[in-house]
Amino acid sequence: MTGVKPAAAGAGILPTMRHATLDVIHEEHQALAAMLRSLSLLLAQARREGHLPDFSVLRAMLLYVDEFPERLHHRKESELLFPALLRRAPELADAVARLERDHAQGERAIRDLQHALLAFEVLGEPRRADFERAVEQYVRGYLEHMGVEEAEILPAARRVFNEGDWAALDAAFAANQDPLTGHEPPPDYAPLFHKIVMMAPAPIGLGPAGA
Repeated sequence: MTGVKPAAAGAGILPTMRHATLDVIHEEHQALAAMLRSLSLLLAQARREGHLPDFSVLRAMLLYVDEFPERLHHRKESELLFPALLRRAPELADAVARLERDHAQGERAIRDLQHALLAFEVLGEPRRADFERAVEQYVRGYLEHMGVEEAEILPAARRVFNEGDWAALDAAFAANQDPLTGHEPPPDYAPLFHKIVMMAPAPIGLGPAGA
């Protein structure tokens, strides 16, 4: 890959090689960014048209974020990718610490967002603005988080990891199989993803456009 620094001495990795870890993380970032954009578009469309949003779709979208990115994607980054990277590139300690703080706060953040949604659904219009602000803040923070990973963490991993590092990480990340990256959903999740795909607006679903 043009512009990528040579691998660390003894790494034995060519910069142009593909790795399941990088592919999976990129794909999951794209799926999550599309989900967050669809969430924002759904809310904007409901406000513009003067009606309440489809709360069942919003609940499904937030459940996806909770069940997949928060619990699966983040866990493997924190337990596998980041420790391996710090062993090879300790100069990234500050960036990793910032990302770990985001991960640690993620479960609380999604719970707060789900609570704000429940308040909006039960208490109605007076809670709309609170929920919309909470979504805006959550989306902005998540996109910034993924941006740091894409700009700093993944290029460094490509630069410094050796074949042994990649083998362990690739095996773990290849097992993720997020349904929004093209994998068949597990049977118990099939209704969730059917609802999201059929009802959520583009770019994640086939529902009414929010533009």
